Amino acid sequence: MKIVALAGGVGGAKLAHGLAQILPPEDLTVIVNTGDDFEHLGLAICPDLDTVCYTLAGLANPETGWGRAGETWQAMTNLKRLGASDWFNLGDQDLATHLERTRRLKAGQPLSRVTRDFCAAWGIRHAVLPMSDNPVRTMVDTDEGELPFQEYFVHRRCEPRVKGFRFAGVEVAAPAAGTREAILSADAVVICPSNPWVSIDPILHVLSLTPPSAPLSRNSGEGLGVRAVAVSPIIAGKTVKGPAAKMFAELGIEPSALAVASHYEKFLSGIVVDSLDSELAKQIRIPTLVTNTLMTSDAERARLAQETINFIGKLP
Repeated sequence: MKIVALAGGVGGAKLAHGLAQILPPEDLTVIVNTGDDFEHLGLAICPDLDTVCYTLAGLANPETGWGRAGETWQAMTNLKRLGASDWFNLGDQDLATHLERTRRLKAGQPLSRVTRDFCAAWGIRHAVLPMSDNPVRTMVDTDEGELPFQEYFVHRRCEPRVKGFRFAGVEVAAPAAGTREAILSADAVVICPSNPWVSIDPILHVLSLTPPSAPLSRNSGEGLGVRAVAVSPIIAGKTVKGPAAKMFAELGIEPSALAVASHYEKFLSGIVVDSLDSELAKQIRIPTLVTNTLMTSDAERARLAQETINFIGKLP
């Protein structure tokens, strides 16, 4: 079964890794959110893309899920001493990624090519594609004004109250080479347990699966033509990591697996929810798989991936 996985953040990276454990390279393409990319200290930083790649390569910090394992911080320590901005930490190994990416982007190479070459260097055999080679920037509308996503997420620690989102540049951003082709040849799309608002929505908008100005509950999934299944990032009203539940609540929506299903309404063929939400699952109007979705080990990632694939196989 050929699968396209849409991913962003730690949860998305974990399921992408689970899928990579059970699917051969020719049967899996991971399309990654780049809406939270930004420039910091003059460097091109791609947080979600790096988290997914480091995880697939077995290089990710197992304690945080992001960054590199065995990281050191000599460069950052000295940058702080020199008065440089220190709200976004860059480890020494991670810094090398950003330095080389920035050099190649400034030389005119597209992000998709740089990512492909990085994956080859790290031993990643499955295809990993940024959603676009063009810049798209997620802007968070808050009670303190509009903030770039990393300013809201890292610098302000998600403290401002969320009012909405805007994806700057999405109207003119083209899908990266290979993304559309991967979807057209896929048997199914798996939406990983990533933040629906800021990890998955940018991908769907760039791929023109929904109008940029419209919520995903209207006209979404047009032209997709394949089954789509989401794994809910919300378990018993909470997220394992990240601000998705907080965002739902501040937008006046009770955070739940049901809210995730409603967010992707008309786009999904089915949804996977955690066993803690078994009663809530009865209210979901599309086919629902209830299982343990908390991925605490590589084996658990592979198990959830296999159960999701089996679920897809039973859908019309």
